[in-house]
Amino acid sequence: MSISKNILVTGANGQLGMECKALSIEYPNWNIICLIRAELDIENLNAIEHYFESNKIDVCINAAAYTAVDLAEKEIDKAMLANGEAVGNLAKVCKQFGAQFIHVSTDYVFNGEKEAGYDETDETGPINVYGESKLLGEKMALANNAGSIIIRTSWVYSAFGKNFVKTMMKLMSERESINVVCVQTGRPTYAKNLAKVIFNLIDQHAPGGIYHYADEGAITWYDFASEIKTICNYNCNINPIPSSEYPVPAKRPRYSILNTQKISAIQGVVVPHWKEGLQDCINLLRKS
Repeated sequence: MSISKNILVTGANGQLGMECKALSIEYPNWNIICLIRAELDIENLNAIEHYFESNKIDVCINAAAYTAVDLAEKEIDKAMLANGEAVGNLAKVCKQFGAQFIHVSTDYVFNGEKEAGYDETDETGPINVYGESKLLGEKMALANNAGSIIIRTSWVYSAFGKNFVKTMMKLMSERESINVVCVQTGRPTYAKNLAKVIFNLIDQHAPGGIYHYADEGAITWYDFASEIKTICNYNCNINPIPSSEYPVPAKRPRYSILNTQKISAIQGVVVPHWKEGLQDCINLLRKS
């Protein structure tokens, strides 16, 4: 079988990167190359140019990111470099070599004060450094490569890496009770579903621009934890608390629902309910 596309995935050791690698078996006619930072430093423009000169890349999916939301309040330069300038580097080189660029962003580019879900055209206004750095990445990607695809997502989890689901499962198995914030509302996103959508956008030759993707259903972190408890049949008590009782360095958006009508209109894109993804993720974690 001949290879029709060479697809580069950065951030191969992250949740989305690992899901892309796992999903690659379903696309035998694509050569999906998943690289970690040691193999390609996206903060180094010369390194990216050299890699693209040496390898025919048709699509680049940037799943690499600085994701330490609270630490970013101190490591501002580090966050801006990884989530901002590095994204601009990739977008620039993709345009130079005729490759499609797909970048993953976040609901944290919004301030969370809107009472309804956010559309792609809504005004941004991040309230923490992480959100500012991701917004910078969006702007630099589109400035350096107008054909870039930006996918904003939210509350990502996976059977791979560190995330809320795995943390809750560990805590609930060890403790009689835990406290979980109940005033932040969003849409959980199973990284496997996000990877499928990204591959679908490539397959459908989706036009450049900003898209929102998150699994269906608006919930709080408390709701999320409660469903984990139900699926796993834990006896742990979950206490709903306001954000004021769980102080962290970085502010979080209070309400950051991403509307997905635009991306749903693309042929083949499916937006499953968040409970379906959670069940699948927990099933995989139990097997492992």
